[in-house]
Amino acid sequence: MRLPPGSLRWLAVAGCFLAGAATAQPAPERATGSIEKHAVTTRHDMVVAEDVRAVDAGVAMLRAGGGAIDAAIATQLVLNLVEPQSSGIGGGAFLVYWAAGEKRVETFDGRETAPASAKPDRFLGADGKPLPFFQAVVGGKSVGVPGVLRMLELAHKKHGKLPWAKLFEPAIQLADEGFLISPRLHGLLSDERYLKLYEPARSYFYRPDGTPKPIGTRLVNKALADTFRTLAAEGPDAFYKGAIGRDVVEAVAHAEVSPGDLSESDLAAYKAEEREAVCGPYRVYRVCSMGPPSSGGIAVLEILGILSRFDLKGLAPPSAEGVHLFAEAGRLAYADRDRYVADPAFARVPTKGMIDPAYIATRARLVDPAKSMGRAEPGEPPGSHAALQSDDRSPELPSTSQISIVDKDGDAVSMTTTIENQFGSRMMVRGFLLNNQLTDFSFAPEQDGKPIANRVEAGKRPRSSISPVLVFDGEGRLKMVVGSPGGPTIINYVAKTIVAALDWDLDMQQAADLLNFGNRNGLTEIEEDPMAKGLAEKLAGMGHQTRILEQNSGVHGILVRDGKLEGGADRRREGVARGD
Repeated sequence: MRLPPGSLRWLAVAGCFLAGAATAQPAPERATGSIEKHAVTTRHDMVVAEDVRAVDAGVAMLRAGGGAIDAAIATQLVLNLVEPQSSGIGGGAFLVYWAAGEKRVETFDGRETAPASAKPDRFLGADGKPLPFFQAVVGGKSVGVPGVLRMLELAHKKHGKLPWAKLFEPAIQLADEGFLISPRLHGLLSDERYLKLYEPARSYFYRPDGTPKPIGTRLVNKALADTFRTLAAEGPDAFYKGAIGRDVVEAVAHAEVSPGDLSESDLAAYKAEEREAVCGPYRVYRVCSMGPPSSGGIAVLEILGILSRFDLKGLAPPSAEGVHLFAEAGRLAYADRDRYVADPAFARVPTKGMIDPAYIATRARLVDPAKSMGRAEPGEPPGSHAALQSDDRSPELPSTSQISIVDKDGDAVSMTTTIENQFGSRMMVRGFLLNNQLTDFSFAPEQDGKPIANRVEAGKRPRSSISPVLVFDGEGRLKMVVGSPGGPTIINYVAKTIVAALDWDLDMQQAADLLNFGNRNGLTEIEEDPMAKGLAEKLAGMGHQTRILEQNSGVHGILVRDGKLEGGADRRREGVARGD
């Protein structure tokens, strides 16, 4: 199995760090290398996530008698502390849940919403043109109403087994005692331009000379420990209707740059949503994911549905033919995704039409096994409309975490959680960072005289590519739990991993680690790798325009095989799989 060399050199030292090294190490650099990992097998339960300390918190809840939802909450809270650049209570999440006893898939939407005062021209400059991305991101204007706590509360009320307060214990203890800066966090702090400019993040993460605190430095976050104590005792109302929320609103309104308009009434009005799962067939399997406002589930199902018309068994990379088919399916899925998907409360999204097998069959007929179609046009799925304009220009940069869990009862969680860009808005309040999720909206409100579906509107949830997935076998039994960070490339990462496991018979670790590739209806992207140049040359002969680039996916998944749980954590990151 070839491994992606486009990772960061911090991965080379991460193995020592995760094994318990507590002393500072040299600053990481971008280069080749990855963490050596193998699939982990357990019999009863498993947690897979980005950081060993977060995984251990989830496992502790399972050992205490908790279920998958309890473990997910504890894991998320610790991730907020140890992986602050990616997720936390200042952001949002989507969660797909399998209730094994009832044989039911449920999905929970904790996506952020725009403030009531938000208008479509929010991210336009004085000249009427879209702002440069980081000018829009940094500060208060990009902050949406955080949704993750309300979503976790909703899921816990339905399926939690342990008391809410107990789920906070590992994160509180770790915040009080401190945690060691990992190689990956240090590398991101070294590359970061804006976080060091603003307090309190500057003093927390950086030394007085502006350099990041070294790998192995112990970070103590008493402010976050106190925040978690309040939330453990009082529940999410302390955030949405109490002093924590007031501090968030105050910080946004008085941001040093680009003050925002988030209000206490925006927080109080926020509601997490339970939505209908988006499910469809892939060969003998059934794949379920999140529906709008996430475009991920729809796009993954369309890619897989198109690929199911082709025999992929012998076409694993470095086969150019296999990558070609995957890229062509991606063109078609992204064209439809960009055209139709937005918050369903604000746009009529033809979800059922887009995943209808008959419609997907018409899209598959556009794929020539020997030649690229070039840029794909959106189709006309049943229930589609013509009032809104296509949009493929919302930035949606990646900084996200994936949590995959199966408990002893067979219940499962696939949860993708994010504050959007790394370190979000760069605003830190009470020990946690606030999201910049509003920059997932299209900056331009209209195109060619037509409104764009994903434009900014008051109370609206921005479109996402988040794709938490559950896969079931032909008899309805859980087969796979998977998801990934990666911004708009999440869709390709997840679809690739499913194909790798189900068509190419790779184990969960190999499937996560496999070379990344795909097309978002533009250039065919191939991850940096020794095979990439040769692959790109073959694809060019089939009509593709290609780009070789680093792709830092973070696939964390569980495959059910022979009655056991097989876990894999993307070697491009520091995650682990553990359980009993």
